[in-house]
Amino acid sequence: MVDKKFSLFTLIIVFILILFTPPILASDISDAIVKVYAVSDSPDYLNPWNMMGPYSVTGSGAIIEGNHILTNAHVVSNLTFLQVRRYGNTQRYPARLLAISHQCDLALLTVDDPNFFRDIDPLPIGELPATNQEVLVYGFPMGGDTLSITKGVVSRIEHQPYVHSSIALLAGQIDAAINPGNSGGPVIVDGKIVGVVMQGIPSSQNIGYMVPAPIIQHFFEDISDGKLDGFPDLGVYTQRMENPDIREKYAMPENTTGVLVNQIVPGSSAEGFIYPGDVILAIDDSPIANDGTVEFRAKERTNLVYMVQNHQIGDDLNIKIMREGKVQNLSVNLNSSYEKNWLIPYEQYETLPTYFIYGGLVFSPLSINLFNIWGSKWFDNAPKELVALLINNIPKVEGEQVVILLRVLPASVNDGYQNFAPWIVKKVNGKEIINMKDLVQTIENDESSPFVILENDTNQQIVLSREKVKQANPQILATYKIKEDRSLDLRQIQ
Repeated sequence: MVDKKFSLFTLIIVFILILFTPPILASDISDAIVKVYAVSDSPDYLNPWNMMGPYSVTGSGAIIEGNHILTNAHVVSNLTFLQVRRYGNTQRYPARLLAISHQCDLALLTVDDPNFFRDIDPLPIGELPATNQEVLVYGFPMGGDTLSITKGVVSRIEHQPYVHSSIALLAGQIDAAINPGNSGGPVIVDGKIVGVVMQGIPSSQNIGYMVPAPIIQHFFEDISDGKLDGFPDLGVYTQRMENPDIREKYAMPENTTGVLVNQIVPGSSAEGFIYPGDVILAIDDSPIANDGTVEFRAKERTNLVYMVQNHQIGDDLNIKIMREGKVQNLSVNLNSSYEKNWLIPYEQYETLPTYFIYGGLVFSPLSINLFNIWGSKWFDNAPKELVALLINNIPKVEGEQVVILLRVLPASVNDGYQNFAPWIVKKVNGKEIINMKDLVQTIENDESSPFVILENDTNQQIVLSREKVKQANPQILATYKIKEDRSLDLRQIQ
């Protein structure tokens, strides 16, 4: 028989031990923080056959399970060389990039030397923190070698565009001090990583954003099969239905809410299942409010894409819609990611630009990377007709690109056209051009005319003699020290 007094005494002691057991000490957490040293090299989009030249970047990271280091993608993008150093150590270790997601600005590194991870307790991944919850931010801001620990609270959690990718994902706003060099550092609650520092707002005081735990977990689940697919995009454009008249027009019953579908992206997951004029009422049994939000936690709301982004590419999504006054339940396979659904691609990394040179005319697809040749204020400085295309950034057909005459390398064969660039190419010899591959095939394979005639959307023309270009091309490439007249992805076109 067990002595009841002894059992009660034992329980009291155990309770006291639990009550007064200290949390993971800051020094223990600090041991798992690393400084990241990266050297990167980006393509020169104005001269797409060249690179800009190497530049150095420093950031922060945290050691997690499996001898891995979690940091930001923007710290190690376009990588050429990588080292890491543990807090309190002087030795830098060569590191390797294991996985990178530019969409959610996360990357996973490792070090092959087992000594790097010796006597380290990896930091676990926690849960989505509560609003107003106190957090600690660890990192090496402003390039310093001494670890910085700042305290703050989670101000709010909602969808925000990630600067690195321009995709709106769930993000946590924190008021802890964040500066360059903090990027990739962990945000800690009770010894667990609840977020990764990703960006601050220079014009504001103590407003920064973290990649929250659910996005980190999505990244880990995505790469668990050895490849990165990214976040799924349904491929629908919607509008709010807060006005009672628009709800009446679409025969929405009282106490029913939703959003109106305006456009479907060609080739997207939604094509053939959802149509303009449909009203999306719920996703995975979560009602969609008339303002286009869903409740992700009691009394906390965010954009309805939250329900789509909870899934992995390849999952089926359950959607309740109203079509012509009748409610229908659909199952849509999420088979496409964001990049496929844009006419003008947003920021691209680890990718060489596509280009084609013909008679000194340099052609390239329009992208945000290309906009950056007009500087950080490209929205104001770039040609207005190009910027206007971003207002409705949807392809008319799957695989469409905006092909532009980027620049003209002066030569006798292109006299009179040297001030035309930048110039949107709409047609070649009367044929509408869909993308860069279509441009190359039409120029090189359509020999019905001795001329190549390029047209823009105002019917302005550039006319070149095929024979003269054939003779001039080798000399133009040699003069401007260009090895190839086209990028690698266009060399197999027949």
